[in-house]
Amino acid sequence: MRTFGLLGRSLAHSFSQAYFTQKFAELRLADYRYELFELATIAELPQLLARQPSLAGLNVTIPYKEQVWPYLTRVAPSAELVGAVNVIEFAADGILVGHNTDYVGFRESLRRFYPVGPASRALILGTGGAAKAVAVALRELGIAYHFVSRAATASNLTYEDLSPEVLATYNLLINTTPLGTYPAVHECPPLPYAALTPAHYLFDLVYNPRATLFLQRGQAAGAHTKNGFEMLELQAEAAWQLWQSGS
Repeated sequence: MRTFGLLGRSLAHSFSQAYFTQKFAELRLADYRYELFELATIAELPQLLARQPSLAGLNVTIPYKEQVWPYLTRVAPSAELVGAVNVIEFAADGILVGHNTDYVGFRESLRRFYPVGPASRALILGTGGAAKAVAVALRELGIAYHFVSRAATASNLTYEDLSPEVLATYNLLINTTPLGTYPAVHECPPLPYAALTPAHYLFDLVYNPRATLFLQRGQAAGAHTKNGFEMLELQAEAAWQLWQSGS
């Protein structure tokens, strides 16, 4: 038996378990299973590893993407770039390697949605771990960006700064906050949505619901919209490739 799983605190609505269970069935990998491992604190990880000798790979979700670092043998360049780990590769001799496939999933999904060009400029709504992954992807694609947060800093814009004139200079808006996630579907980032046009592209990392209020208001203005479901699939596939290469 080879066991894979998701490491986190609250995993009731896991995308990963359904995705990998279906993948294992399609590939007829009868001796593969995918489990959910809810830990009250990351300090419980060594005990989990001891209890699960068949573990062959882990996904990591909030709040442990940064907290898991001290328990790893080393981190790959992808995780160093983002500053967070969302995949653990179980290499030979008990070596645990941290990777980040979140930014890869976002980058490849964005490529399929947004026409990158000399005038490309993006606003990243939020400043958490997901925002960091998005920023790495944008840098690799050569897209200039600014973070947007509620609190003013020397480098960030605030939502109050986003006048229609400012919004006209950024044609890509990326929501990395949890605003609009089920069940709080009536929430959205505080933007001047009336200033959106068909020239704008809105990408929401949220995938439940499929069309958040952020995306709905963009659609009403004629903007192009995309949710985070394909990003999730792409980051999961990248994780699978890492696990396979390490097996």
